Amino acid sequence: MANGNKKHNGELRTCTWVWLIMILLTLVTYFSNTLGVSNLAISLGVLLLALIKGHLVGAYFMELRYVRGFWRWPITLWLLLPGTLISIAFYLTSG
Repeated sequence: MANGNKKHNGELRTCTWVWLIMILLTLVTYFSNTLGVSNLAISLGVLLLALIKGHLVGAYFMELRYVRGFWRWPITLWLLLPGTLISIAFYLTSG
């Protein structure tokens, strides 16, 4: 039996929990937009949620949580560098 097909006595697998968390974060992002409130804190919060979702995709669906050494850093840097630059841009333009 393949690893992904093992029965877990009715328990949800980790990847299912991660998927549910990502759906929840997506709903939070959607409803923050439908409220019509736009300020720096909400924009940065939505960006943070996107970065968390990106990390979850890399760690659980691309299996990068098992990678050691240099190869784990490119995805982390890919998320942090644009996220930091976008945050700085939001901060500078909100002033």
